Amino acid sequence: MNFRLSKSIASLLALFLFAGFHSSEAASPKKNKKNVVIPEATIASYPTTNVLLPLAKLAEYPFAGTLKELDSPKKQITTDFSAREMNHVGVKDAERFKESQTEIIDLTQIQEGDYAFPLPNAKVISPYGGRRKHHSGYDLKTCPNDTIVAAFDGVVRMAKPYAAYGNVVVIRHYNGLETVYSHNSKNLVKPGDVVKAGAPIALTGRTGRATTAHLHFEVRINGVHFNPNYVFNFKKQELKRECLICRNHGNRITVKPVRALPLYLLNEKNQEK
Repeated sequence: MNFRLSKSIASLLALFLFAGFHSSEAASPKKNKKNVVIPEATIASYPTTNVLLPLAKLAEYPFAGTLKELDSPKKQITTDFSAREMNHVGVKDAERFKESQTEIIDLTQIQEGDYAFPLPNAKVISPYGGRRKHHSGYDLKTCPNDTIVAAFDGVVRMAKPYAAYGNVVVIRHYNGLETVYSHNSKNLVKPGDVVKAGAPIALTGRTGRATTAHLHFEVRINGVHFNPNYVFNFKKQELKRECLICRNHGNRITVKPVRALPLYLLNEKNQEK
């Protein structure tokens, strides 16, 4: 074999080995830059599982739902009035201080629409106590025959002429209080009438002991009057958002307004029961 033939055979052999090297490299797993072998994924390498979902009916959203309307708290009151209750201003309610010597009247829980200022746009001409020191209410003035309205929901207990009060209306309310409206030129209600807050009950006048047409307005609990300024802000003519702590001391009742109800009073009230 001459030199040229040997060189040709060597070239063919080198070409064959080079082609085999590349084909084996293509069939081997790929490597990244860090020489980590990454196996080629196949669909068969991932097992499949059939998951059965439970048949459950989803709850329907109540599109027609409405928010519950809030109600003002109500206490038990006596509405089967005796002759004395229909003929005298300062009488007791058998339901007051029945279970405890302390009663809580929470004005913060009275809802809008369940109270009204008794004589809108009135001017205060004499406050509680006043110069006479024994003035049992607030004197409010607008004009003769102006409309007087009920301060809260309740039942009319008394409506008649009564000594120095003149024509007077007394309403027993579901919150445990009573309100008195006097010197009226005309009463528009009678005993037993159920009235809503803001309902007309009388017209302003000067009957009884009065020198000018006005409304004499009182607030009472169990027949005893206390400062109406604990219930209404007479300057703003708004209901005060406070708690009234009423204590029975036999023939005397004390009323104390507080911004928030102390827990010790609730505990004390529960211990008295």
